[in-house]
Amino acid sequence: MSSFEDLLADDGRVEPRDEMPDDYRRTLVRQIAQHAHSEIIGMQPEGNWISRAPSLRRKAILMAKVQDEAGHGLYLYAAAETLGVDREDLLDQLHTGRQKYSSIFNYPTLTWADVGAIGWLVDGAAIVNQVPLCRCSYGPYARAMIRVCKEESFHQRQGFEILHTLSHGTPAQRAMAQDAVDRYWWPALMMFGPPDADSPHSEQSMAWGIKRFSNDELRQRFIDMTVPQAEALGLTLPDPELRWNADRGHYDSGPIDFTELFEVIKGNGPCNAQRMAHRVRAHEDGAWVREAASAYAAKHAARTREGAA
Repeated sequence: MSSFEDLLADDGRVEPRDEMPDDYRRTLVRQIAQHAHSEIIGMQPEGNWISRAPSLRRKAILMAKVQDEAGHGLYLYAAAETLGVDREDLLDQLHTGRQKYSSIFNYPTLTWADVGAIGWLVDGAAIVNQVPLCRCSYGPYARAMIRVCKEESFHQRQGFEILHTLSHGTPAQRAMAQDAVDRYWWPALMMFGPPDADSPHSEQSMAWGIKRFSNDELRQRFIDMTVPQAEALGLTLPDPELRWNADRGHYDSGPIDFTELFEVIKGNGPCNAQRMAHRVRAHEDGAWVREAASAYAAKHAARTREGAA
């Protein structure tokens, strides 16, 4: 048995200099890059509301959250770089459509309640997805996820609090909250990926210890967690087949139309073109900052070498 297989058998952590199969490395690069891209693109739908938040308190909290997402992208790009890839190349693959980001960020934020729905449902789904990644078999990814998950927990509570305030406000505010939940519930369930039978990477990722649970297991966990929270909010989840199954010990739910997921992944979502155009423009506008930082780093390194000589 190889040292790589020994590590997996002992539930150990693979580190950057350890032996690892090429397919394992490629799978990690694909997953970590997609995760990093999602954090960066995910700043857009909420950043859209920073200037329009209903109070100074809400504005400060939302700014902190968007800043967190930028930090998450930084941690994850750094983790990907330990696998021997270049960050600029990853960004180029994102900008040219060769790498993807989470489908959920291709939906618009039409009202302030959408910011709450993203925090409660989208970040809630992210927590369910990402907490098991703290035990991922690849060390740098697992360690990055510890801080990411702590901050996502704050984001989820922020979203819940926004929706709680709205759902206990005026009839118009309550209707706004319910409308946001109606629109984000099904896309949030699709965040876990296609059904296990149709997931091309899930089984191998679980065998390698990159994932700990299947798509359907995580989706069920999210549903079971969210239904009581919806009851506390006084909001209705838009699934008439959602009910407790005492025999299974889980909530039953209606079928998900994954046709929509695959259409969004192919670039046909409501905001795909808008999100990517904004991202590419921001990257191009920031070129001078990267050039200045590189020039400063080179000058500092040269002075360090001169001092050592």
